[in-house]
This record gives sequence, structure tokens and C-alpha cells, in this order.
Amino acid sequence: MLCCDIYAEVRSEIFSSESKSQSSDRAMDLGLAEDHFSRPVDWDNVKGSFVASDVEQLKQAIEECKRLILELPEHSEKQKDTVVKLIHLRLKLQELKDPEEDEPNLQVLLEHRFSKEKSKSVKQTCDKCSTIIWGLIQTWYTCTGCYYRCHSKCMNLINKPCVRSKVSHQSEYELSICPEVGLDKQDYRCAECRTPISLRGVPNEARQCDYTGQYYCSSCHWNDTAIVPARVIHNWEFEPRKVCRSSMRYLALMMSRPVLRLKEINPLLFNFVEELVEIRKLRQDILLMKPYFITCKEAMEARLLLHLQDRQHFVENDDMYSLQDLIDTSSGHLSCSLTEIHTTFAKHIKLDCEKCQAKGFMCELCKEGDILFPFDSHTSICNDCFAVFHRDCYYDNSTTCPRCARNLERKNEESLNP
Repeated sequence: MLCCDIYAEVRSEIFSSESKSQSSDRAMDLGLAEDHFSRPVDWDNVKGSFVASDVEQLKQAIEECKRLILELPEHSEKQKDTVVKLIHLRLKLQELKDPEEDEPNLQVLLEHRFSKEKSKSVKQTCDKCSTIIWGLIQTWYTCTGCYYRCHSKCMNLINKPCVRSKVSHQSEYELSICPEVGLDKQDYRCAECRTPISLRGVPNEARQCDYTGQYYCSSCHWNDTAIVPARVIHNWEFEPRKVCRSSMRYLALMMSRPVLRLKEINPLLFNFVEELVEIRKLRQDILLMKPYFITCKEAMEARLLLHLQDRQHFVENDDMYSLQDLIDTSSGHLSCSLTEIHTTFAKHIKLDCEKCQAKGFMCELCKEGDILFPFDSHTSICNDCFAVFHRDCYYDNSTTCPRCARNLERKNEESLNP
């Protein structure tokens, strides 16, 4: 696809020249009449067949090739072959001007860790100059931290630090919805590169980022869209909004980080979003199952807790959420996957493992029924000793917890008989 784009670009360049010139008899001396590239062309291993001793000879060959293309019938096979040969000549010229061995594989700049890309067939856009990166003829780099892409020639012009460093040092979201301050507070300049901007588009168009509320130029704001955390938490709204490039990268890197404590930021959200209540209950149950697994050899060997390896915070607490958790909750994906994991965990404890079954409870209030577990839906847990009872028995009984009473009695006896 990339070669087709270059082919079209080369033809357009040649046929838009001011006038056509006669084909030179010396063109054949350059090997243009020879069938160097039999069809089909292997684009993955194209290196060109012209050997020139220096840059000047290559430039001369390129000019001769252009003249021959103008002379040949338009859209003919010979003309297409000649255009392909012209592309290869230009590739060879680029290699001589900018040899790859001079470019290091890894460069560190403003906390970016740039790695030289090997792909030649993928067309990308440079984040610095906003132009296309032609992988076939241009060297380019990608930051392994924030995925900032740029030409090799643009490296020294970069003034934006790596967003991953901000994620590492400041793992928190802007929780006000589009906190606009106005262009006058920005001195009518881009919030990032300080280029003059205005809403009238003179000299540059001002584009607002819905995440930061600030205005940016078209080089720093490409009208990318992303889900804004503040709108999710306050409005339960998941419509993507236009954000600047740095905000887009920051939000992407923060997507799976559990930094949102909903019960402090917006506790009323649980009153209006039933799915969140369900997720919270499942997470609380999983935390009650965790002690069974970390003391069970079979569960450790089966690595049951790795079912939640993508959401490690689910086995650490029940109140921290990532933005991805909320997105998956809204779509229903999280509820389905977490219910499946909950069922797998409960099956191990209550059916598959005798050692885990032995750690169940009998209701000491009614002394009837099956073995109880703290994550059962019809049970209640004593807040002091963590004994488990039938919910109806626990709330109907006006006496104290039997286990707590025994523990108190034991302590009194120990104090009397030291």
C-alpha cells in the first residue's frame, strides 16, 4: 500500500512539471531498458538494482529516469516499471545521504526512551512535524514509554517530556469537568508549545482539550478523542471527547491504574448505578475468599488468583477503581467476567477442596443447616470475631455473639488465674 502511495506521488510530481523534454539516448546506458525487476515484485526485499559510485551519479540517473517516464505512453507497463525503478533509485540515494548505521538504536531525550523502528511498511504520522513518516525511505523512532513517534530529523526539535514520567510521579486525574480558564489566561498562546492561537484561526486555530480545559494549536491538538474521567465519575458519561495529544497519551497510560476511590469522590454514584453495587459485592466476596487461597496448597499450585492478574487491585481492596474498570462496568463486560471468576473461586472452596471446606462455619445461633462461608449471600459476619451466622439468625437474636462471649469468658478466667 505504501509503495502504491509513493508510486502515485512520483507520477504526480513528474507530470506536474512545467514541460516535457526529449528522452535521452543515454538513458539506456543507465540500465533503464534492462528488466531488473521481474513481476511480481517482492516488496519486502526490494533494495534496488542500480549501483552508483556516488550521490551525483545517482542524481543524474534519477533525472534521466524522470525524462524517460515523461516520454513513455501514460499508464503503460513500461512506464510503471520505470516509475518503480525511479523509486528504487531514490531509496538508494536516501541510503547514501542518511545511512542507517549512523543512527543509534536507542536514544534518551527529555525522559523519552526512543527506539529505532524496523517496520518499513506501516505509514505513521510524526508527532513533532505532523507530516507522514515514510518508513521505506525515512528513519523514525518511537518512545517505548508514551509511544511518541517522530522522524529522526525531528528528534532535536522535541520539547515535550515523556508523559510516562508524569504518570509515574503524579498518578491522578483532573476531576473537574473541562476546567476552562480562557484564552486570555493563556496569553492567547498554545498551552504546550506557546504558539500564538485564536478562536478565529488567525494566526493558528485554538482547539480546546476537554480533559485539561486549556487551548492548544493544531500541532499539539489533532482532534483525537478519549473518554474523560471527570465526566464518567460525575455524570456516568462515556462519550469520547476531543483532547490534545499529550492528554490522549496520559489517559491511555492511566487507563488501567486503580487511582479512583469512588466512595470519596462521588459516593452517590452507587445509588444511581446498579452495576457498581453488583461489582462492589463481587469484589467484597473475592476479598473474603482470598484467605482460603493463600493458605491452600492446591489453590496456590493452581494459581487461582491469577484469574485476576489484569486487575490485581481486586484482591487488595474493594474501593479503588481504574477508568477501565468503570468502562467495562458500563458495557457489562466486567460483571460477566467477575461473576465467572467468583463462581470458579466458590466452587474450589465449597466443592473441590476438602481443606477449604473444613474452614467453613456452623451457625452457632440455630445450630442447623449446611456449612456456612463468609461470602455466602445469606450469611452475616460478626464484626469483632468474624464468626459466620445465618443472616436471619444474626439479626433476630438479641444476645451477643456466642464466640465473642466465649472469648470474653476465657479472658476473664485468665485474668483471675494468671
